[in-house]
This record gives sequence, structure tokens and C-alpha cells, in this order.
Amino acid sequence: MKESPAFTKCYDLLQWLIPRTLDFPKRQRGVIARQVQQQAFALYESLTDAAMDEAAALTHLRRADRHLMKLRKYVRLCRDWHFLSVRQYGHACGLMSEVGRLLGGWIRSVEKADPAAFAAVL
Repeated sequence: MKESPAFTKCYDLLQWLIPRTLDFPKRQRGVIARQVQQQAFALYESLTDAAMDEAAALTHLRRADRHLMKLRKYVRLCRDWHFLSVRQYGHACGLMSEVGRLLGGWIRSVEKADPAAFAAVL
């Protein structure tokens, strides 16, 4: 299994973000907190799947990208609803941006290594 720095950054994101969701108001833990948690874990699982299944890596990486996009939207909602402070939101955005940069680089490297796989996804 190929290790990517994206794993480390995604792990850091999970380690920081999940405990924050446990501090959300009790009425929201089953709603927005669950969505944030599900997207964060789905992102990590998709990265793991990409590393374990090189034949379908691009598919898994694209799925990870979609989970990251959704996670960004949910985290923004959390900030808008005052479940995260401005500082916490900024920190989360920084972590998600770093994961996004690493994920984008990984996608480009897979596309470059196998242009046929890229064409199949389109």
C-alpha cells in the first residue's frame, strides 16, 4: 500500500474535527455533527481505498474529492450556525485546504501515470 502525505493530513483533520463535533449542542449532534463525521470518515476511507486498489485509484480519489467538497460545505454551515468559532473554522479550513492540495497532487500523478484511466473516468 502506497503511503501518501494526504493520509497524515487527513488523520490530523479527523483528530481535530471529530472532537469538535462532540461539543456541538445536543440537538445538533444527530444532525450536522453526524454529517460532518460521516464525510470526514468517508474521505479517509476513500484515500485508503485509493492506496489499496491502484487499478481503481482515480475513481477512489475522485470520490475522496467529492467527500472533501461536502465536508467543506458542512463545516461552513457549522460556522454560520455558531457551532465553530471563527478561529476554529479557520483552522479547519487550513487543514481541509492542505488535504485538498495533497489530494489534487495525487490525482494529477495518477492521471499522468495512466492517461487511459483518466479518459475512462471522463
